[in-house]
Amino acid sequence: MAWLGGLEFAIARCNDQNFTSLEVNYAITWGRSHVSFQDQGRQIQLSMDKSSGSGFGSKLNYSSGFFDLMMKLPNKDSAGIVTAFYLSSHTSDHTELDFEFLGNREGKPITLQTNVFINSHGEREQRLFLWFDPTANFHHYQILWNSYQTVFYVDDVPVRVFQNLSFAGVEYLTQPMRIEASIWNGEDWATDGGEEKINWDYAPFLAQFQGFDVEGCDSDGGLDCSSGELWWNVERYRELSSDEKEAYEKVKRSYLYYDYCKDVARFPHHLPPECKLMQ
Repeated sequence: MAWLGGLEFAIARCNDQNFTSLEVNYAITWGRSHVSFQDQGRQIQLSMDKSSGSGFGSKLNYSSGFFDLMMKLPNKDSAGIVTAFYLSSHTSDHTELDFEFLGNREGKPITLQTNVFINSHGEREQRLFLWFDPTANFHHYQILWNSYQTVFYVDDVPVRVFQNLSFAGVEYLTQPMRIEASIWNGEDWATDGGEEKINWDYAPFLAQFQGFDVEGCDSDGGLDCSSGELWWNVERYRELSSDEKEAYEKVKRSYLYYDYCKDVARFPHHLPPECKLMQ
C-alpha cells in the first residue's frame, strides 16, 4: 500500500535510530536464554520453543510519546505463535496498547490485532490483514499517544485511531506505561480461535527487532507530558491530517476484517460507548 504525501514523523524521527543498541533504553525481561544480540545489540532476535518464549521492555515508564519499533516476524509455519509490541502499565487497574501479530499456517496471512485496555477494561479488538508480507522484511510499527488521540501506524500509515472522548464519559489512557515486545505461545486462541495448534517441528520460532531509540516523555522525569513543547503534542498531532484520514479509510475498507464496534452479537444490548462517537 503506497502512502502518498508522507508524514512529518519522518522528519521528527531520529535519523539514526537503527544505530541505537538495545541496552540504552531497554532490558531483557524474560527468556534470556532465548534472546540473541546481533550487530552489537542494534538488532535483537527473540526465540520461542517448547521450553520458553522471550521478551524485552523499556527501562522507563512513559506518559506520552511516539513509539516506533521495527519488526520482522517468524517466517515459518507460525500458527499459534503471538509476536507482540505493546505499551503496558503493570498496575492492578491495567492499561495497555497492543500490536499483536497472530501467526498462521504457512502460505496463509498473518493477522494484526490491535487492542486497547483502560483500567482493566479491554474487549476493544480490531483485526486486519497487512498489505505486505511481515515475515519478509523489517517494517515500522508505531504508536502515537498524546492527550488528544492514540494512533496505531504501520510504516506511517494509520491503521487505528482511539480518540480522547473523556468529555463524553469514555475512559482514556492516563497511566504511565512501559514499552514491551515479546514472542509467546497463544495457541489456545490466536489462530482460528485456537483450532490451529503450534507445529513444534518448525521450532524455534524467531522474531527480529530493530530501532531502539525512544521518543517519549519519562513519567518520572519531572516534565509535563502533555506539554506543547513535546513535538507529538503539538496541534498537528491532535487529529489525523487529511492525507492520513484518506489512508486510514482505505485501510478500513480494504484490510480491516473485524471491528468490535460492529460486533452486535458480542454486545447484544449496547455497543461500547466510544463506538458511536469515534470518527
